[in-house]
Amino acid sequence: MLQIAICDDENYYRETIRTLLTEYLERRGLEYALSLFLSGEEFVSQPENAVKYDVVFMDISMSHVNGIETAAWMRSLRSETAIVFVTAFLHYAPEGYKVDAVRFIMKDTLEAALPECMDAVLKRKRLEQVEFSCVEGTVRLFTERILYVESRKHKAVFCCQGTEPETCQAYLKLDEVERRLKEYGFLRIHKSYLVNMRHVRRIRNYEAELDNGERLPIPRPRFQAVKEEYAVYKGAMPWGL
Repeated sequence: MLQIAICDDENYYRETIRTLLTEYLERRGLEYALSLFLSGEEFVSQPENAVKYDVVFMDISMSHVNGIETAAWMRSLRSETAIVFVTAFLHYAPEGYKVDAVRFIMKDTLEAALPECMDAVLKRKRLEQVEFSCVEGTVRLFTERILYVESRKHKAVFCCQGTEPETCQAYLKLDEVERRLKEYGFLRIHKSYLVNMRHVRRIRNYEAELDNGERLPIPRPRFQAVKEEYAVYKGAMPWGL
């Protein structure tokens, strides 16, 4: 599921962006969830918002905590969220590039500019979906949203970020799940854990620490190989995505 946030202190523009996004996403048959925030202050009050969303549409000129400050806070927490600034003032653009904004959309061009912007966001983030037959039924998951997969009681349990539900279970061996997900940057760190390296903050003390604070064990015999493969992944990863 594609997670999108809209952060603007003007109700008119919040609703306009929501309407345009809804039309765009439903035309393409994409699963999505939209969250609305009335200020940058409200957005930063929840630390998980820094990494929860695939894309955030952010007004720049907001009181207390403006859009540039909100985006800088996100990047300070290693957020890879695509940030789109929606503004009436183009002179903010140089500041926005410092936080790796994907686009600047002028508020008077929203209807024309938003579809092209979303095309670019989806291409940039390379959002891929995989389908699994789970206990809950057939589930399509964005690979980017999967934190890790755990082998538990003869089932593969998918632990996901920012989705509803946050877990789903399939009667699959972890070896089979690994074969399907390896090309998307998943690493087997333990006989019971397959982790999405995109969400690994660091590897140390025989643990993989994820960006949500969870820690997964790495057996001593496997530790060096895991560290090396993770280092290769980090070196090859395009951090602008």
